[in-house]
Amino acid sequence: MKKTLFTSILIANRGEIASRIIRTCKKMGIRSIALYSEVDREALFVKQADVAVFVGGNSPSESYLNQGKIIEIAKNHKADAIHPGYGFLSENASFAKKCRKENMVFIGPHQDAIQAMALKSHAKSLMQQNGVPVIPGYSGDDQTLKTLTKEALQIGFPLIVKAVAGGGGKGMRIVYKKQELNAAIEAAKSESLNAFSNDELLIEKYIPSGKHIEFQIFGDHYGNVVHILERECSLQRRYQKVIEESPSPALSNSLRDKMGAAAVKAAKAIAYDNAGTVEFILDTKTQEFFFLEVNTRLQVEHPVTEEITGLDLVQLQIEVAQGMPLSVNQNDIVADGYAIECRLYAEDPAANYQPGTGIVHQFSIPKVEGLRLETAVESGSSISVFYDPMIAKIIVKDKTRESAIQKMIYTLSQMVCLGIKTNQGFLKNLLEHPDFMKGAYDTHFLDTHHQMLVSNKNRQQSNAFASIASTLFDWNKRESQRMLLKHLPSGWRNSFYEPQKEAYTTEQGQKITCQYRFENGIFSFWIEDQSFIVTIVSVTNSNIHLEINGILTSFEIVKNEAVYFVHNESIGTIELHQQSRFPEIEQEKKPGNYEASMPSQIISIKVQKGDLVNENEPLLVVSSMKMESTIVANQQGVVKNIAVSEGQNVEAGFLLLQIEEK
Repeated sequence: MKKTLFTSILIANRGEIASRIIRTCKKMGIRSIALYSEVDREALFVKQADVAVFVGGNSPSESYLNQGKIIEIAKNHKADAIHPGYGFLSENASFAKKCRKENMVFIGPHQDAIQAMALKSHAKSLMQQNGVPVIPGYSGDDQTLKTLTKEALQIGFPLIVKAVAGGGGKGMRIVYKKQELNAAIEAAKSESLNAFSNDELLIEKYIPSGKHIEFQIFGDHYGNVVHILERECSLQRRYQKVIEESPSPALSNSLRDKMGAAAVKAAKAIAYDNAGTVEFILDTKTQEFFFLEVNTRLQVEHPVTEEITGLDLVQLQIEVAQGMPLSVNQNDIVADGYAIECRLYAEDPAANYQPGTGIVHQFSIPKVEGLRLETAVESGSSISVFYDPMIAKIIVKDKTRESAIQKMIYTLSQMVCLGIKTNQGFLKNLLEHPDFMKGAYDTHFLDTHHQMLVSNKNRQQSNAFASIASTLFDWNKRESQRMLLKHLPSGWRNSFYEPQKEAYTTEQGQKITCQYRFENGIFSFWIEDQSFIVTIVSVTNSNIHLEINGILTSFEIVKNEAVYFVHNESIGTIELHQQSRFPEIEQEKKPGNYEASMPSQIISIKVQKGDLVNENEPLLVVSSMKMESTIVANQQGVVKNIAVSEGQNVEAGFLLLQIEEK
C-alpha cells in the first residue's frame, strides 16, 4: 500500500470522541475539521477544532449521518481522510465504500470486514469456520416460527433470542421456559424489524453467570495483527456499559493468553486492518469462553487500554490508515498498572435509567494524580434530546486495582456536575459495593443490586444538610440585595417565637419543612426531629461554606428557577424543589391524558382516532437520546384525540393523545 501522510482529517462525529480525535491530530501536526449541527454550534469540540463546518439540522439523519454532505464537506475543505469515531457512521460499510470511491481515506477497517461482521449470524458462522469458539445455537436461514421453536427446544433453557442485525439490546429477549418462547420470538422479530428493517433472529444458549470480556485488536495493511489486552465490561444497563476496567479481575494469565490468541484468530479471519474489538462471554462456572461479535471501530472505553499500555490508539489508527505498518508487535504489549473508566450519564438510575436533558450549569473535577477526563462538556453546556446522554468518561490509573478504585471513589465524591440529574451517586455506590471491590460480579449485577445502588444510606441527614445550604444560600442573597429597613434583623417578626420557614420537596417526593431563627450571627435550625446550630463562613456565586454543629463543610449550589442542585462530598448531589409560600392550586391531571415524560421524538403512532384500545395495548413509540420506549394504554377506552404526528419533536409534559374511558 502507498504511504501517504495526512495534512488534514475531517471528524465525522461529535462530543467527547471528536475532542479526543482532535487532541491526537494536534499532537501529530494534522489539521482537524469538525462538523456541527445546530444544537452543537457552541459545543466544546467545535471550539477545539482548527476548522468547524455546519453540517445540518439537529437530527442525526440531517447531520452526522448525512453521508453525501459529509463527503462533500471533506472534499471542499481538502481533507485527506475521514475519522468516524464510534457510533453514527463508524460501522457503516456503505459509507466506508463511498469514501474510498471518492479517494477519501476512511480511518477504520476495510468495508468487507465491516460487512462480514454486520450480521451476527454470518459473523458467528465465519468464526466457527476459523476455529474461534462460539456459543451453541441456531442461526439458519429458515426463520419460521416452527423452526425457531424446534431449534430453541433442542438448545434448552435458558436461552437468548436476538436480532442478527441488532445492537444496544434491541431485538433481544432472554427466555427461561417454554411458555415464554413464542411471545419472545414475536416481540424480538417486531422490535428488530422496526429498528433495523430486518427481522431475522438467532437463538443461543444463555449463560446466566457470564462476564463480558473484550479484547482490543489492531491490524495493518501488511497482515500484521495484535491484540492489545482485554477490558472487563460486565457492568451494563440495557446492554450498555457503565464501568470498564483493565486488566480483568476474572482472568488468569493462561486464560488471558487463550482468549487473546482467539481474538487474533478472529481478526485474521477477516483480514482486519485497523482498530477493533473482539467480544467474548466468559462462563465463570466452567471458565469456557465464547465469541459474541466484532466491533469494527474504536470503542468508547479505549482509554483504559491506552492507560495501561501507554499507546495512543487514535494515533495508531491514523498511522495504519496512512499505510504504515504497525509500530508495535505482540511482545511489546504488556500491562502496567490498573485502569478503570466510569461513564457519567445524564440519567436517573432510580427511574430505570431514564435519560435527561438540560443545562449543565456547573461542571468541575478535582485534580487527582492518574486521573484522565474525556468530555466535550463544560459549565453552560447543553445536553440535548437528539444525542446520547453521556456527559463524560472518567478514567483513573494506578498501580493496583484497589488503589485505582479508591482514587475513583474520591474523584466521584469531589466532582461537581449540577443542573441535571446524573448517575454520579450511583457510580460511587457501585464502586463501594463489596462484591465490586472483590471483582465478584457478572452481567446481571446491576439488575440484581439495583435497589441498593440507587439508595442513599443517610438520606435524612443528606436532605437536612441540603435544605440548610439552600435556605442560607437564598437568605444571603436576599440580605445582600435588601435596600429597605436594614436596621431590622433578618426574619424580624411581631412574634419573636415564630421562626422563619422554608419548604422543599425531594426527588422522591418527600416534603421537608425547614424552620430557623437568626440571632447574633448564629442560625438555629429545626428539621423534623433534628436540630442544628449553623453559621455562615463565606458565600460566592455558586458556593456556600458553613459551620454546622461545629463542623466546617462546603456546598456547591446551582438554582434553576425553584429547583436547587446541591453537592457536597459527604452527601453527594441532592435535588430539592422549593415550595412557594403562596402555592397555586395545581391542576388535577385528567385521566386519559398521555403526556411525554421527557423531551422525545415520535417514532410511530400505533392507533387512530376512534380506535378501541385495551389496557397495556401500545399507543405510541417515542425516542429520547437513542432510547426507544413504548407508551401503552393504562385503561380500556376509545382514542379521542391524537395531538402529535410521526417525526415530531416534543418537550416533556407535551400532550400526546387522549383516551376516553369506555
